[in-house]
Amino acid sequence: MKIVVLDGYTLNPGDLSWDSLKKLGTLTVYDRTEEEKAAKRIGDAELIFTNKTPVSNKTMEACPNLKFIGVLATGYNVVDIEAASKRGITVTNIPSYATDAVAQYVFALLLELCHHVGEHSDSVKAGDWERSRDFCYWNEPLIELHGKTMGIVGFGRIGQKTAQIANAFGMNVLVFTPHPDKNQDSVHLRFVLLEELLKKSDVISLHCPLTPQSEKIINKETILKMKPHVMIINTSRGPLINEQDLYEALVSGKVSGAAVDVVSSEPIRSENPLLNAPNIILTPHIAWAPKEARERLMNTAVSNLESYLRGEPVNVVNS
Repeated sequence: MKIVVLDGYTLNPGDLSWDSLKKLGTLTVYDRTEEEKAAKRIGDAELIFTNKTPVSNKTMEACPNLKFIGVLATGYNVVDIEAASKRGITVTNIPSYATDAVAQYVFALLLELCHHVGEHSDSVKAGDWERSRDFCYWNEPLIELHGKTMGIVGFGRIGQKTAQIANAFGMNVLVFTPHPDKNQDSVHLRFVLLEELLKKSDVISLHCPLTPQSEKIINKETILKMKPHVMIINTSRGPLINEQDLYEALVSGKVSGAAVDVVSSEPIRSENPLLNAPNIILTPHIAWAPKEARERLMNTAVSNLESYLRGEPVNVVNS
């Protein structure tokens, strides 16, 4: 059977192996594929994998042999699920592979906001410490997390892991989710309405899916309800934030710092206002990408295909 990987470079830029997939069929791996070239590259293949290359109804129509689409990510909006279901094409995704990696990255961002480690290191290397009259100095306010309150919007696996780490730092946690589990309420973790979370949180971290209800949940109105000098972190989906409103809140100082690994349009565009915002950390959607997490992703992708070939598909996202 023919297997085509449409855009394998992000998952495997060369530090992983495709050998496990090669054992399951004749494998062709493309680093990147533009949508208009997808059908030609799929050709008569029965089995394909995609990460961000869209697989549309038009593409499926041009590839009648197609039986299986493996999405190399948790989100699967790049595939026309309705069209795949009508054609009897099985679509799978990769759940849970980066829970620990993303939760860890939340605190990499938060600790950088609190301590400005990179900036102080650059300052030392530039000779500022050598010229200092004192044994120490700091260029930005330094913030201790113990006793602060973290508000977590969304409480899936990553949100839950983030809460555990926050508690380990001595932080209190407030959680807003449409489906609160009151059995998890404790002295240091409470489920609350969004209004209370906004009012009481020193740090707000976004971990909810992008839905019509959550789109631009961080906006001018919700920012006004937040504590002065709040910090905002987004490792979930870029459109959860109204970027112009966040820019204005950073300029005014209402938001003392923000760190986002995702933006509304990726790669980031030159007109994105956050590129010119003060006190913001911008990283290129890498929270998920440690090698260990990508190895889990690869292994799950192979397992998904093996299960499908046995007639026992798992992690199926369509009927």
